[in-house]
Amino acid sequence: MITILYGIFAVIAVAVTLRLFRQRNTPPGPWGLPIVGSLFTLDSQKPYLTLTKLSEKYGKIFGLHLGSVYTVVLSDSALIRDVLKREEFTGRAPLYLTHGIMGGYGLICSEGNLWRDHRKMTINWLKMLGMAKYNENRNSLETRILNGVNGMINEMDGQIGKEMDLMPVLQHHLGNILNDLIFGVKYKSDDSTWRYLQHLQEEGVKHIGVSGPINFLPFLRHIPHFRRTIQFLLDGKAKTHKIYGNLVAKANNEGRKDNILSLFLQEKSKQAQLVAGNSEKLWSDEQLKHVLADLFGAGLDTTNSTIRWILLYMAKNPEVQRKVHQEMFRALTTCPRLEHYDDLPYLRACIAEGQRIRSVVPVGIPHGTNEDTKISGYRIPKGTMILPLQWAVHMNPQIWNNPEDFSPERFIDANGQFQASQHLIPFQTGKRICLGEELARMLMFLTVGNILYNFQLSCVAEDDISGICGITLTPPDHKLIASRRIF
Repeated sequence: MITILYGIFAVIAVAVTLRLFRQRNTPPGPWGLPIVGSLFTLDSQKPYLTLTKLSEKYGKIFGLHLGSVYTVVLSDSALIRDVLKREEFTGRAPLYLTHGIMGGYGLICSEGNLWRDHRKMTINWLKMLGMAKYNENRNSLETRILNGVNGMINEMDGQIGKEMDLMPVLQHHLGNILNDLIFGVKYKSDDSTWRYLQHLQEEGVKHIGVSGPINFLPFLRHIPHFRRTIQFLLDGKAKTHKIYGNLVAKANNEGRKDNILSLFLQEKSKQAQLVAGNSEKLWSDEQLKHVLADLFGAGLDTTNSTIRWILLYMAKNPEVQRKVHQEMFRALTTCPRLEHYDDLPYLRACIAEGQRIRSVVPVGIPHGTNEDTKISGYRIPKGTMILPLQWAVHMNPQIWNNPEDFSPERFIDANGQFQASQHLIPFQTGKRICLGEELARMLMFLTVGNILYNFQLSCVAEDDISGICGITLTPPDHKLIASRRIF
């Protein structure tokens, strides 16, 4: 018995020694338990709150072990900007989601030359479609967006004075705007394929959030509950890719130039003729389908959630909404267009405040270090996961007075004009900043602006607005009432 105890103590001593050796000169942080580290000390429903409390204790940079993945958390906007602009932080963390389920494909989960080349090309294609402040196709893109927005307005108009859930309305019409730009198709609301894709979008985000421990504790992948989750994600990916395969075949026959899919296929054909021995992964069907899924899924989920948060806060703050209506009455003779962007500073401030008060990606998109490096003098090993903790930045009371208050005036200067803040980073920052940032701004301005131009919103009940956290932080289920505009 004594021999066994000595053996156990010896194993613990070796583990402690190895941990101390690995963590020498690394950022301060909680010690954690063997194997699991600090993983199960995180609030499973609101991990961003646990991490924010730790940042208050350990400072703007701290480290902790989440299972097998060493993680460094950043909670200062200046530090986040400095770190994420550096090449050594452009990798992806060694998570099962990115490297296992998604296989390192696409735009979100890829790294190195595959990510770099496709990010550059995708940005160029989006600009060709009009995603730029000064672009000959900008008006065309605005028209395509407004077609979808007008569909929302018409649907809401049919429910005047009634309790309505805006989630399916936004999901359908915003989704079809992205379907048009990415795939060159639009679906009717009762289309079975479209219904399935929407269902998978909603459930997939929840399952990925629930499957978090799988990323950090490999042995969990063999437990039936988690195996079912993994299988759901793999089956969903396979079915989605089959649908995309049909869209690819259709696009090959049409030769259009007004959507990402067609532009990808044309560039693929061009490169195949120009470059002998071209990388198979760069232009593979697998990469194409993952790129399409990333553009659609990430674009719809984040934009939809952000707009829902903004409209919910507007409904809960009638005085703020009244100021938006007064501004529109003074500045507009027609519904908001992109040309009115500078004429509506208070509307823009409301959008910015919505992005601040409820960060849709509260823990940030994880980055990974592709080499040994340093942050603020601390040693950061290769393979470290870097979390830019947006929630801590956007809710810091030392930066934002009474951060839980919805106050668009934070973004209005002494002359009544919109003023940006370096502490607002909803699209993240650095080399992997959201590539659709300008498109998202257009969608939010035109959608929120036109809904508020046409309607006055009110809440049905005082709902809990802490949110539901999966990959993104989404509003709780709620209903609003739209009445005719009063100006």
